[in-house]
Amino acid sequence: QVQLVESGGGLVQAGESLRLSCAASGRIFVSHVMGWFRQAPGKEREFVGCILWGSDNTYYADSMKGRFTISKDGATNTVYLQIDNLKPEDTAVYYCAAGIISSATAKGRDYDDWGQGTQVTVSS
Repeated sequence: QVQLVESGGGLVQAGESLRLSCAASGRIFVSHVMGWFRQAPGKEREFVGCILWGSDNTYYADSMKGRFTISKDGATNTVYLQIDNLKPEDTAVYYCAAGIISSATAKGRDYDDWGQGTQVTVSS
């Protein structure tokens, strides 16, 4: 089991950038996939992207390509989500998730462990 703690959220103005962090602890393997999801009020959870722990390959939802960048620091077991040019529609709780998965996946049910989330609010 992997424990995940997100941080870095807050209230920002449209056009600004944020970098969210996800600190992972526990047994992390090269077969782990670390995903980012978000959930806006009244909406279903949405896949943002993921990174394959062993290869650092990243994958993004089509709607997230361009402004969202996922990276990791293997030395500190931290995964990052950089969001540039924030828009009011990016307002959501952002979650980090981990799972031992054979390949990149956008399906939340494929991930075993989840963080508590961090709130991002973008004002216009």
